Amino acid sequence: MKKILITGANSYIGTSFEKWLLQWQEDYFVETVDMIDGIWKEKDFSEYDVVFHVAGIAHVSADTKMEGLYYKINRNLTIETAKKAKDEGVKQFIFMSSIIVYGDSSHINYKRVIDKSTVPKPSNFYGNSKLQAEEGIISLMDAKFKVVVLRPPMIYGKGSKGNYPKLAKMAQKLPLFPNVDNQRSMLHIDNLCQFIRFVVQNDESGVFYPQNKEYVKTAELVKLISEAHGKRVRLTRLFNPALKLMGNFVGVVNKAFGNLVYEKSMSEYKEDYRVRSLRESIRVTEVERREI
Repeated sequence: MKKILITGANSYIGTSFEKWLLQWQEDYFVETVDMIDGIWKEKDFSEYDVVFHVAGIAHVSADTKMEGLYYKINRNLTIETAKKAKDEGVKQFIFMSSIIVYGDSSHINYKRVIDKSTVPKPSNFYGNSKLQAEEGIISLMDAKFKVVVLRPPMIYGKGSKGNYPKLAKMAQKLPLFPNVDNQRSMLHIDNLCQFIRFVVQNDESGVFYPQNKEYVKTAELVKLISEAHGKRVRLTRLFNPALKLMGNFVGVVNKAFGNLVYEKSMSEYKEDYRVRSLRESIRVTEVERREI
């Protein structure tokens, strides 16, 4: 039996992973510790095989007053937790980083493909705090202390935040939606949880880039969401010329229709962790969202 400590109470990914492992209750023992106060420093980590560190500030902020907090939580707290785990004999430390370490730029007018040779280049203090945390914990790695860094793209599913729920609302209301031929890497929460389970079970170390098997086209995503609610949205290329022009000046256009993907071979693994296809993941997500 693997004993896992999730550091970061009530996080979307942490709680989802804990629920996912209920399918294999005889194989895993999971506990969670809150990182908001300093009580976690008194907790004995030595009884756990794995520490899964999900505590952190998860979204980009343009408020420069927040910069110090990002480094305090995303970098300093991560490194401090990893050091404690190592000192107390934990065998494996898993850190949730993000594709954001490569910068958050995507554009409607050109494709951006991240491959193994792409050098991380954060464009904000959120991405930089994640990258510095990675560097700090990787330096702790040795034969007895394995470190796993996960750099997923946008994660979605029941209870997820960010762009997906905004897009889902639009998909249920708009009769027309622009049919732009863009590509995005995304990752359904169930696929992520299965990947983490394999990482734990196989005692992995290193940097990993899990993503769905299929790239996502925004228009196709909206269509699938609409269909999951028994509705139909009409896709049109009528607005494409204007959107491509606006992409040079308006950030929200690139956020919605930009291109940003991991090269597919980066995300392959020796076991198949993609338990949900894109279509199935949207259906499951929208059914579960209606039940909230």
